[in-house]
This record gives sequence, C-alpha cells and structure tokens, in this order.
Amino acid sequence: MACKKLGSKADAFQRQGQAWFCTTGLPSDIIVEVGEMSFHLHKFPLLSKSALLEKLIEESSDEEEGCVVKLHDMPGGDKAFELVAKFCYGVKFELTASNVVCLRCAAEYLQMTEEIAEGNLIAQTEIFLNQVVLRGWKDSIKVLQTCDILLPHAENIQIIKRCIDSLAVKACTDPNLFGWPMMEHGAMQSPGGSVLWNGISTGARPRNCSSDWWYEDASSLSLPLYKRLISVMESRGIRQEVIAGSVTSYAKKYLPGISRRHSLAPVALTAAPSEEEQRHILEEIVGLLPLQKGVTSTKILFGLLRTGMILRANPTCISNLEKRIGLQLDQANLEDLLLPNFSYSMETLYNIDCVQRILEHFLAMDQVADGASPNLVDDEQLIGSPSLAPITTVAKLIDGYLAEVAPDINLKLPKFQNLASAVPDYARPLDDGLYRAIDIYLKAHPWLNEAEREQLCRLMDCQKLSLEACTHAAQNERLPLRVVVQVLFFEQLQLRTSIAGCLLVSDNLDGSRPLRSGLVGSGDGGGWASAVRENQVLKEGMDSMRMRVYELEKECTSMRQEIEKLGRGKSKWSTVSKKFGFKLKSQMCSAQEESVSDHQKTGSSAIEKLPAKLTKHKQQLSTDA
Repeated sequence: MACKKLGSKADAFQRQGQAWFCTTGLPSDIIVEVGEMSFHLHKFPLLSKSALLEKLIEESSDEEEGCVVKLHDMPGGDKAFELVAKFCYGVKFELTASNVVCLRCAAEYLQMTEEIAEGNLIAQTEIFLNQVVLRGWKDSIKVLQTCDILLPHAENIQIIKRCIDSLAVKACTDPNLFGWPMMEHGAMQSPGGSVLWNGISTGARPRNCSSDWWYEDASSLSLPLYKRLISVMESRGIRQEVIAGSVTSYAKKYLPGISRRHSLAPVALTAAPSEEEQRHILEEIVGLLPLQKGVTSTKILFGLLRTGMILRANPTCISNLEKRIGLQLDQANLEDLLLPNFSYSMETLYNIDCVQRILEHFLAMDQVADGASPNLVDDEQLIGSPSLAPITTVAKLIDGYLAEVAPDINLKLPKFQNLASAVPDYARPLDDGLYRAIDIYLKAHPWLNEAEREQLCRLMDCQKLSLEACTHAAQNERLPLRVVVQVLFFEQLQLRTSIAGCLLVSDNLDGSRPLRSGLVGSGDGGGWASAVRENQVLKEGMDSMRMRVYELEKECTSMRQEIEKLGRGKSKWSTVSKKFGFKLKSQMCSAQEESVSDHQKTGSSAIEKLPAKLTKHKQQLSTDA
C-alpha cells in the first residue's frame, strides 16, 4: 500500500487513559474535547493551521475556567484529530489510503486551507489522493471502504465519485494494456514480449488478466457503493456478461444459500449478514442483474429464487426472478427445478406452482418469438426445426420433473394434469417421458378410480410411444384396459411399418449385389463382406419383428374369440370396439387369422399373458350389460 510521510519531529504525544498530552515541556493552555477523549495541547500550533480552531479559541479565551474547545461532530472522531494534532505540531506520521479520507474530511471541517498556511492539510491530502490513490486499483478500493463511516463528508468533497470513476475506467479497460492491477514479472519487456531482468531476457511471459480480475475486490464494497460502481460501469458501456459475473460474485459472497453445494474454499471469519440484511441484498442484486437473455447463469437465477423464498422476499422480486428464468428455461436442468415448498401449508414437497408459472413465462415468450402457429407445419418438419429445439428441451425437462414429483402422495391429480397439459403436443416428439411420469403417479396413487385413471392417461398419445414403451404399457396392469388395447393396436402398426422399411432396405441390398460383386475383383474385397453382414443383421431383426407381430395378432384374435363366446354377437363387438376408441374390421382380423395359421405352434406363450386382462375385460362387459 502506498504512503506519504509528513512531518519531521519525533513523536511528542503520550496517552493517559482518556487523555492525550503533548510532552514538549511547556504546560498546555487549551483542552480540545473530541467525543470521550480530551487533548491537552497549545493554542499556537492549532490556530496557525485551522481557521475553525482559531475562531473557537478566540471565543473561549474570555472564559475564567480556561480554554476548552468541544469538537463532538468531528469527522473521524478522536483518531482523526490525533493525526491532525500531529500534523499541526510537525510530528512524523504516514499518510496512507486507510487514513487519507478521514484526514481530508477533518481538514475540510477544521478549515485547514492554503489561506491559513502554505502546504496545509487539505493540500497535502489532495495531492496524495490525486497522484497516488486514484492511480492505483487497490488504493482506490481501500479508500472507498473507509468512506462508509465518513458519510456525508466524503460525499460532499467528491471523494466517492472520484474513486468510483477511477475504478470504472480501470475495470472497463483491458488490464493487459497498462499492467494493472498487478504485474507478475515487472514492467520491463523485451521486443519479443519476454520479461527482462537487468536487461537479460528470462524467457518468462507476462501473465494475462481475465475480465473477472476485479470481481473479488469490488465485492468487498458496501452495497450502496457497489451499486454506484456498477451503474457507472454500465454507463461506460462495459459488456453485460462482465456485469452479470460481478453481480453473481457479490451475491455468492453475501448470500451463502445461493448454491446448493457450498465451496470447499476457506470462509472468511466475518459475521454473516442477518436475515433482514440478506433479504435487502437479494432484492437489490436482482435489480442489478442485466435483463439480456442468457447473460446470467440459469443456475444462479434458481439459486436466487430459492434463497428469496427462504428469506420471504417481496412478491415483486420473486416474480422478477421467475420471469428471468422463464426466458431461458431451456438452459435449466432437472436439479434446478426441484424447488422445495417453503409455504406454511406444505401441501406438496416441491413448489409445483412456481414451476407452472415459470413454464407459462417460457411458453409466452416462445409464442411471441415464433409468431406463426407450429400446428400448421408437418410433424417431420417440426422434429427437425431448429426453432423447436428449446421447447422440445423444455418438454423433456418438464416430463422428467413430473416423474420426480409424481411419488408425492399429496400431489393432487388436477395439479399434475395442469402441468403436464401445459406443454404443447408438438413439443413432444415422443411421449415416453410423459408415460413414465404417469406410470409413477399411478403407482404412488393406487386409490384412483377407473375414470380418474382414464382421465390421466388421456394426457399421452399412444401413437407417440416408442416400441419399448409400447411393450411396457401392454403389460402394465395399472393402466386402464382401454389404454392397453390402444397401445397394442398402435404397436402393431409400428411393427408393420418397421418391417416394411426393413424389407425395402433388404431389397435394395439384394439389388446392389452385382455391383458389389463387381467391385470384389477390383480389389475392394471388404465391401461385399460388409453388405452380407448388414443383410444378415437386417434379416435377424425382421425375423424378431415378425414373431412379435405374430404374438400381437394371436393376442388380438384370442380376445376377439373370448368376447364372441360371451354371446354378445357382432353388435356387442362393435360396441366394445367403439368404447375402446378404435375400429377393427373383420377383414383385418381374417387377415390376421391367416397369418396366425403359419405359426400356430409358437403362439402358445403369448396366450398365457392374457388371463388377467380378459378377467378385467369380462368385468367391464358385465358392467355395461
């Protein structure tokens, strides 16, 4: 830390309890009281430097009890006046960044101007501020830290403004151009850029400073001064990413709950802010964050939101954070969404209403950004559209969130449905994630009746389930029978489509054999072998899918025969078909029977899976009757 030495005489002051005495050999003729401290001094050194003390000494000289001057509103208190007294007596002391502000304010208060004496204290402190403090980063920070206890005096003489302007200029400029805030190897460099030591190149390179070099120092400032610093930086055009990084660093220092995983770095032994102070800091920090999308980390925004809920921040602050998160919800992960419910009612374990509001903000922003309705576009174009990547990511995120909160027995069905249905249909290329969440919810809420189960299952589209999900759903006893039959029907259609595609690929491979065989003689012997292996893999896959199709056809035929045995006839079959939500024509079933005749011996295993389903089906039909 830079310093400047003032005075030349030896220290002649001695403290005894709450009093200071000047040991020059002459008896004191004035007592200056500053707070609870009294200074037994001499008139001449004081009035020769201070116009205010000259006036006060003249006014109190007529009193019989002696000359007593009271300075209870002295800036900096007794410690500042002790240094002022040493300056008046010419005693040696150091002017530093730690005491220059209190001395400058005290000199202004005591009117220690050049008209009274040349080289007076105001001039000395101003020279030190302008030529030393304002040119250095660390000294400017130190001066600002001492200004908090000297308000409004430091503000009136423009010390705060000058320091903040100096810091803003340095923070907005590339430090590598000027070598501050520090130089690792000194200032001398060779033309090649290496560091010189006594004119000899050492081969070392100066360290490059990143844009966050000033974050830690700025976070040591009080909140009002930090806000003024950020405001001046923004007016000078500093990048929004840098502002967001600094505000985030400040928040992490004073809001310990902002991160779920606390850092292993050593924690400073300072008193943590009270709950009320933390609430005030959080509300102010949210206002300092840039509004630009993606500038502030989504994880930090969620941390601020979670902390705001704990500290009971005002609703405006909470709403502001929810909107900011909604703008970039596609950048969040599942862990971020798991916000505990801090309400007194504790209806659910997680704050699902908050996630619902965040999702609504995202969807509103997405609709404004897209303009046209996505429903007017084909499904294939939707899946490959870059503009749908964010909302597709959010849909997957919400499905994962639903699966996490589904085991909560206090989660009501309408709240689950509202969050699941808020995601547009076009945002889900597949409904596997939604099916998983529904299955978990059904497992955790076994008391739901048949109507509620069917209402819940309407959230998913059976046509958008993958083959793996269809296989699981077809054997899921928690699903309503109607949904199981729909899944079987659409699974069969998917398998038929897949087989048709495989056959088309197989035909293309067979047609390319002459060409590949012709290449064998030209030296490319691996091409034909690779084609044979690919063809073999495709045939094995086709055989597996044919067996699966056969099992499904056998299952469908067996169900049809059981229903006919109930004596309902064709009219009852049509009624059941309508109730299941699809139509099975006799031509399709007859075609299936022809296919079944080719594999009668291998179909017995599939029939063993049906008794439970048929029992439920019979109960349903008896209820309809």
